Amino acid sequence: MDIRLSTATGRWLIFTTVLGSSMALLDSTVVNVALPRIGADLHAELGALQWIANAYTVTLAGLILLGGSLGDRYGRRRVFVIGVVWFALGSLLCGLAPNAGILIFARALQGIGGALLTPGSLAIIQASFHPDDRSKAVGMWSGFGGIGAAIGPFLGGWLVDGPGWRWVFLINLPLAAVCVPVAMRHVPETKDPEHHGRFDVAGAALGALALALLAYSLIAKNLWAGALGVVGAMSFVFLEKRRRDPMLPLSIFSSRQFTAVNLVTLCVYAALGGFFFLSTLQLQVVSGYSPLQAGTALLPTTVLLLLFSPRSGQLADRIGPRIPLTVGPLLCAAGLLLMLRVGRQAVYVTDVLPAVVVLGAGLVTLIAPLTSTVLSSVETAKAGLASGVNNAAARAAGLIAVAALPLLTGMGPAAYRSATQFDQSFDKAMPLCAGIMVAGALVACLGVRSPSPAEVPRECAEPECRFSCGISAPPLEHVKAAPPDKTP
Repeated sequence: MDIRLSTATGRWLIFTTVLGSSMALLDSTVVNVALPRIGADLHAELGALQWIANAYTVTLAGLILLGGSLGDRYGRRRVFVIGVVWFALGSLLCGLAPNAGILIFARALQGIGGALLTPGSLAIIQASFHPDDRSKAVGMWSGFGGIGAAIGPFLGGWLVDGPGWRWVFLINLPLAAVCVPVAMRHVPETKDPEHHGRFDVAGAALGALALALLAYSLIAKNLWAGALGVVGAMSFVFLEKRRRDPMLPLSIFSSRQFTAVNLVTLCVYAALGGFFFLSTLQLQVVSGYSPLQAGTALLPTTVLLLLFSPRSGQLADRIGPRIPLTVGPLLCAAGLLLMLRVGRQAVYVTDVLPAVVVLGAGLVTLIAPLTSTVLSSVETAKAGLASGVNNAAARAAGLIAVAALPLLTGMGPAAYRSATQFDQSFDKAMPLCAGIMVAGALVACLGVRSPSPAEVPRECAEPECRFSCGISAPPLEHVKAAPPDKTP
């Protein structure tokens, strides 16, 4: 395809992919703001709120690699449109849910839709535009997506305060109603003619099941579920090792640099997942903020990412990844510790803003270098897989953190209804999150290297997404998939 950005088709293509990907991006940022109102309306305990946040992540993290492969094989536009429709139907069920159980089920359905549409949006752009316009098109898509991420918490808070929390989900219906017909009319269909057409459905399902069982064991304090989750995880590794065409070729971890960066990713996004889940509750339950105030309170973090991520990536290119990936988590840890100032009647300018700015500075320092290091640690043929693994690892880490932190800090089922109890648990959680960030910094310092030119693969990919504004996971790059792994 050689679509030019200056044409009407090019502009429609950008509009459609931004609109579709924004649905999933908004959902990952606005739901936390609505959790206290959802709990009060549906008479849900804290465990149900954890699952409302996590059910979406379980299916998204478990199936996102499979979703990218389906688009390459059957058509990126087709799978993207199916994902948008699926996501919208899941959103409708979320908005109409009469109880927490139905809402959790609907959130899992949303995650399946997200796994289908999220990889496709960038893949469509990269496969459709003329090479001379591709970089600019990706930059526009990434930049507009960053703006969507910035307004997401504000929009979520406004919806919860206004028409109600159900509209946090129902807002996706008009977006999908616009996105689907525009995609069918203006987005060309593209496929990967070299895709082998075999899919590791069993591996994807087993990975998602293992994540779900591990999360359930932590939320419900069920040892049997934890044991089954461990068995499921071990079975997933065994299956991927034995399959001819695995979803996750384990040989990719033969790169020490790739393995170290993914360990850093696990630490960073585990801490972030716990922070964003608990902080929106803290601001509303303890500090007395409205949903709108709580949603906008964390906005500086995303704004800083939007403004300075490209420069951070350029700096890392000059000095190497070790220093940014070490300093960044340490700055984030300092920001998390500053959140201990956020208690009853917290003043935004003196109590919340300093913590959010320091946290944002840490994320600016580390996220862009993290993405570029993941891509440069493998050859170009495996860059798409490497990015997908890194994205899925981040989401899985956040999921486990949301499940584990309430258990580790002694939160009871009704803790979020008591300002005193929740404040005490929050004060225990932030040092834990900061400690996980410090662990990530240590891994980076000891395990991440700034390789010499001779050690860099002769052909390695450069990141396309320079505006790294998603705080739920690193940017998902789509680069030509690896050929089937034939390693015995």
